Amino acid sequence: MAESKTSSAQEVDVRMLIPAQRHAKIFQLVDQLAPGASFVLVNDHDPKPLYYQLEAEHPKQFSWTYLEQGPQVWRVEIGKLQKAA
Repeated sequence: MAESKTSSAQEVDVRMLIPAQRHAKIFQLVDQLAPGASFVLVNDHDPKPLYYQLEAEHPKQFSWTYLEQGPQVWRVEIGKLQKAA
């Protein structure tokens, strides 16, 4: 079920990157986020494994909201929580 939500966050489309580069790019963006800021990840598959990796490395420091859930495109808003400051 896709959630209908309008976001003003920057969209980052990683579909053109080779798979080996995607997680590195996403982690770079997460590390650069200011508390309360977010971006929208656009991907060609469900990025759920990325969620688990982020949670392992940055526990309870980010938000993860599905905006669109396939089957062709997945859009996830990833944000840095205020309390992660």
